[in-house]
Amino acid sequence: MPNKYAEKKGWKIPKQRHKVSNWSDYNQALRQRGDITVWLSEEAIAKWYEAERVYDGSGAPKLYSDFAIITCHEIRLVYKLPLRQCQGFIDALFRLMNVSLFCPDFSVLSKRLRQLKIHVPPYKKANKPDRDIHAIAVDSTGLKRFGRSEWHQEKYELSNKASWRKLHIGVNQNHYIEACDLTDRYHQDNESVERLLEQVDEPIDHFSGDGAYDKTPVYEAVTAHSPAVDIVIPTQQNAVENEKAAPQRNRNLLEIKTQGRMAWQRARQYGRRNYSELAVQRYKRIIGDSLHAREWERQQQEAMLACGVLNKMTSLGMPQSYRSA
Repeated sequence: MPNKYAEKKGWKIPKQRHKVSNWSDYNQALRQRGDITVWLSEEAIAKWYEAERVYDGSGAPKLYSDFAIITCHEIRLVYKLPLRQCQGFIDALFRLMNVSLFCPDFSVLSKRLRQLKIHVPPYKKANKPDRDIHAIAVDSTGLKRFGRSEWHQEKYELSNKASWRKLHIGVNQNHYIEACDLTDRYHQDNESVERLLEQVDEPIDHFSGDGAYDKTPVYEAVTAHSPAVDIVIPTQQNAVENEKAAPQRNRNLLEIKTQGRMAWQRARQYGRRNYSELAVQRYKRIIGDSLHAREWERQQQEAMLACGVLNKMTSLGMPQSYRSA
């Protein structure tokens, strides 16, 4: 953000440089991300089938557990496999392991994805006893439903007839995605804050977002969740003080006008918002910029599982950097 500010003012300030201090551990964590034993664990094999198949009158009893369905879809997201290839891949793994198990049929994987009812991203650090959620940063990005690739559009000079979903995420100070919400492309960012906070159980001390979240309902939702929270959202350039607005919004406005935007960012630790931007970048690079599922309910579950995959990768290890220049 300081670099963007400098470029806008015409200042030639060199970009900050950082070095990683834990390369050995981080390299090992990157290798573990591709280790199949991380995603197909002994616990998953032990819980592959339903312990007790109960007939409820709505069809054949479930043979595969929800744990098995989640494991298959996680492997699919990590290795970017279509459903049929994912089925063949997991069956081949079981044959190599000499395990008498079978992967659910691709049609079962597709149908059961809608029935998972996952409401929060899995593998959150909040699931551990030593959880310490202090700050939440929110951001959003677009995920493609269908449409031609950028290369195809440029080569044949075609219009971009693509359809998008909007992914909203809330990230804590340890890079864990605590909340996730998938909406249509016309959904405003500030309208998802309340649903994101419903997925965060513990009160927070710091909430940050970009200017799109400078709305009264956002301040009301955040203070209702955590009364003692420090809300750090920059106001618009032409914003004015309003008695009906939230007190912290007027505080941010006055501090920006008196101290300057850069000094306000440093004093209020606005740089924590970079955690959400980094999470969006990781999602696009690791998972991809498009959705596999076609139906709405399946897309919502896919987004939750994808955020859980990123959380599991985060638990394996993240880089620790320091500024070098």
